[in-house]
Amino acid sequence: MSDLFEAGGLDAGAPRPLADRLRPKSLSEVVGQDHLLGQDGPLGRMVARGIPHSIILWGPPGTGKTTIARLLSSAFKLHFDQLSAIFSGVADLKKAFEAARQRRHIGQGTLLFVDEIHRFNRSQQDSFLPVVEDGTVVLVGATTENPSFELNGALLSRCQVLVLRRLDDAALENLLQRAEDHYGTELALTEDARAALRAMADGDGRYLLNLAEEISGLKSHKPLDTAALIETVQRRAPLYDKGREEHYNLISALHKSIRGSDPDAALYWLARMLAAGEQPLYIIRRMVRASIEDIGLADPQAVIQALAAKDVYEFLGSPEGELALAQCVLYLATAPKSNAVYKAAGAAGRSARQYGSLMPPAHILNAPTALMKKLGYGSGYEYDHDTQEGFSGQNYFPDGMKREVYYQPKEAGFEREVVKRLEYWAKLRTRHIP
Repeated sequence: MSDLFEAGGLDAGAPRPLADRLRPKSLSEVVGQDHLLGQDGPLGRMVARGIPHSIILWGPPGTGKTTIARLLSSAFKLHFDQLSAIFSGVADLKKAFEAARQRRHIGQGTLLFVDEIHRFNRSQQDSFLPVVEDGTVVLVGATTENPSFELNGALLSRCQVLVLRRLDDAALENLLQRAEDHYGTELALTEDARAALRAMADGDGRYLLNLAEEISGLKSHKPLDTAALIETVQRRAPLYDKGREEHYNLISALHKSIRGSDPDAALYWLARMLAAGEQPLYIIRRMVRASIEDIGLADPQAVIQALAAKDVYEFLGSPEGELALAQCVLYLATAPKSNAVYKAAGAAGRSARQYGSLMPPAHILNAPTALMKKLGYGSGYEYDHDTQEGFSGQNYFPDGMKREVYYQPKEAGFEREVVKRLEYWAKLRTRHIP
């Protein structure tokens, strides 16, 4: 099987990055993906059975997608063909499919690895269907994006989606030790700097090995401490793209931490988003939503706090104004929780759609003209403030529609008082029922 660099037109003596030189030679050498490659994992079982099938590998950069694809082709003795959806078009696909058909005629199967497969448009993705369906190719697609959003349903139904995990600290340390074995010497790092190096990699094994290669070339007389390491290599920005899934994952984590009354977790996710360069007003917008959706009348001050955070941030800007976001996150996370308003609004909306354009009952209609008075508009209306309790108990639902109960406050915060009021009014209302 040809080397990646040979496939790229480079000869065997060309300089190769450390990450490529240390590429695993067998599936057992792949780190951090035991849930897929172990005996009980889907890939482990597939190799044991000796029957390949098409898969989509979904995971962050540097977690072994390309390596696994190449090793699967070796395990099943399939010709390895590689395409990148970034640089390939319809002509490239047709050429690859035709070559696979020719190999099939002489008894040679093909594993077609498509990197960044989510970059192909719908019609390009559809072109895979017949060759996957009839076994002309075993497709292994790699993507960093959620396949549910980026890939056609028809293609997903023919492929098993396998999720690769970002490499944990133990897996990254394993890679560092392999690098040191390759160089025959330890990297010149203190223990704290070594831990910082793994943190900089942020779960990306390829990036970690690139850093290790850079450090190995330094002429340092003593181990680098963390400060010296940071000065030597540029720290990597967090893996975060404001237009992609991670953007929504982190805002969801922040919202659910607030809803779950965990101020420390909420503060962590806020810090993660701010460190990644998220727009603070986008975060505040979600906090305003949480103040209504998850707190509501359990603490009517919550929405005021969220809007105040917006005003403070707009007045002070970054970084001073970001403290207002932190204060708001802590306020919301520690506030009493109730989704009664959220549920009531949804229930009322369903009734409005169900019952259509029913008129209000005549007694609560205004009657500005004589004709309207003659037609009964406003007849029988009781002015609540004129009653002894300040509550008339009249029916305000349309005629022909039974009374509905949408708002059911919880015994939380201010809503405890609301419960008492509603119970009192319900008791008074029974006196007015004919």
